[in-house]
Amino acid sequence: MPESAATPGLEEVPLEQLAACPECDLLMLKPALNLGEVAECPRCGCELFRLRHRIVGPGMALVLAALLLYFPANFLPIMQLNLLGRVTQDTVWSGVLSLYNSGMQGIAVVVFLCSMAVPLLKLLCQLAVLSCIAFDRAKPLGVALYRTYHHLREWGMLEVYLLGILVSIIKLRDMAELSLGIGLACFAGLLVVQVWLELVMSPHQVWEALSERRDARR
Repeated sequence: MPESAATPGLEEVPLEQLAACPECDLLMLKPALNLGEVAECPRCGCELFRLRHRIVGPGMALVLAALLLYFPANFLPIMQLNLLGRVTQDTVWSGVLSLYNSGMQGIAVVVFLCSMAVPLLKLLCQLAVLSCIAFDRAKPLGVALYRTYHHLREWGMLEVYLLGILVSIIKLRDMAELSLGIGLACFAGLLVVQVWLELVMSPHQVWEALSERRDARR
């Protein structure tokens, strides 16, 4: 794992040959990496970027898998609750509607945005960016969408929602007969696929590909 070289007197070095550490702001020359190698900051040890063999093929497969999981994760029952003979099935969407109908419209909007709208927009942005790279078309649009994706990352909170579901299950299991639905498995699978996708889509290689450096395309 080579470390980037921090070099004094970088004023005349082209910007595309420089890298800044996101943790300690150290400015350094970009190292030349071989496949599988990782560049680390020489000051704080933060991972700067990793050179992967391919990003388009695996990334596209993971995005499509996430989109296939998205709809059952949000619209199929997460759990079935049997309380005193009354059976209810709850989904992510029904939870949003319940919050809205109970007078908590603000919370309902936040839950909808963080658990449904933003994750879908992130996936669509990733799909569009990978398509721009794969077909070598509309690179400026790909740059704009990838910037949008990075802004949306702060608002997608599937892991927080999943944690809330697990806490609810633990609290309700002693009060009523509880059974888990297929929606929960799809929701957990969606979270795993999205984390995997984050690892596969190396930001450094995506930016390089969008700036028409073809060595990072595939």
